[in-house]
Amino acid sequence: MSALSNSARIRQALENAILNGDYAPGARLDPDELARKFECSRTPIRDVLQQLEASGLVQVQPKRGTFVTQWTVEELAEHFEVMAEIEAICARLAARRITEGELADMTVAHEACSLMATTGDSEAYYAVNTDFHRCIYKATHNNFLFKEAVRLHTMLQPYRRMQLRSRNRLLSSLAEHEEILLAIRNGDPEGAARATHAHIIVQGDRFHDLVAAIREAVSS
Repeated sequence: MSALSNSARIRQALENAILNGDYAPGARLDPDELARKFECSRTPIRDVLQQLEASGLVQVQPKRGTFVTQWTVEELAEHFEVMAEIEAICARLAARRITEGELADMTVAHEACSLMATTGDSEAYYAVNTDFHRCIYKATHNNFLFKEAVRLHTMLQPYRRMQLRSRNRLLSSLAEHEEILLAIRNGDPEGAARATHAHIIVQGDRFHDLVAAIREAVSS
């Protein structure tokens, strides 16, 4: 296996581990430990950590090491604020541009969310929830916007997953998806944008629930 393909394999595995919550926000990533885990030298590990730093998933702190990105409460609020605006734009464009095939895919993703919500499995729900949002991004027919939405979604993924663990959040999220889907299906750009913005923005009790979930993850 070439060094390049080996680095790609390691990056995918480590990225998935971070996004799946195996490494909590703020966790230190030890290059020696990772090299042993992936049975490789430190060189590909160093390259992968640099790539993950560029994507925003990890942060390098001089003389301290590399850590899974952990934002302050204020930074987290700012990121969700921007994400809400970007996804609202996506929903607005999707309501105008979505094709019948894309609408069918979005409906299937919503039905999968409905099935997972009834089980109460937040991890399974999150996987299909991501599919639902990707359907919105794709339906914008704007490749630059699609890439930016995916990039920020990925950066926020550990936190978006955490908020789904709050009591009754799965069913609330599903109801919000229903409103978004209906607006897009009806060709209502502003309604879709409003519903999506409200779905993503984390304020009030939802924000306090998210902060509590983060503290629990970091202390566990």
